[in-house]
Amino acid sequence: MTREEKQQFTFRITQANPTQMVVILYEMLLYYLAEAKAAVDGADVQALHKAVRCARGCLNELIQSLHMEYEPAPALMRLYLFCLRRLAIGDVRCQAEPFQEITQVIEPLRDAYGKIAETNPAGPVMGNSQAVYAGLTYGRNTLTENMADQGANRGMYA
Repeated sequence: MTREEKQQFTFRITQANPTQMVVILYEMLLYYLAEAKAAVDGADVQALHKAVRCARGCLNELIQSLHMEYEPAPALMRLYLFCLRRLAIGDVRCQAEPFQEITQVIEPLRDAYGKIAETNPAGPVMGNSQAVYAGLTYGRNTLTENMADQGANRGMYA
């Protein structure tokens, strides 16, 4: 993942409500799965292991966010555990097919949560994050984002 992509995900996370956070995790997982498939195609074992490790982190975060007392959570848990098993198989065997299977499971979930996120009126999870104003400053051949209100307790309450 490039530095710019990390910054974009970071910005989206700071502005996301709980449902949008799940969508972002799905998108990050899909990104790492694409990286893993590319690493298999390029026979880059080290990049494959790194992409799988990052994808596993996304899946673990999704598992930790489940509220098992509500109905869809047990079914989602089974899907996430299936994805973890397929991820391990793809990593050990250096095959792209398991990553494609996981993608087929996650994409419909991402789309469904994306529709739910549009109707969720909750505010951002992070209440004390930086304000970002894009498009105010132009550099040579680039658009620069300016950060405002960069206090000492950024992201935390004093």
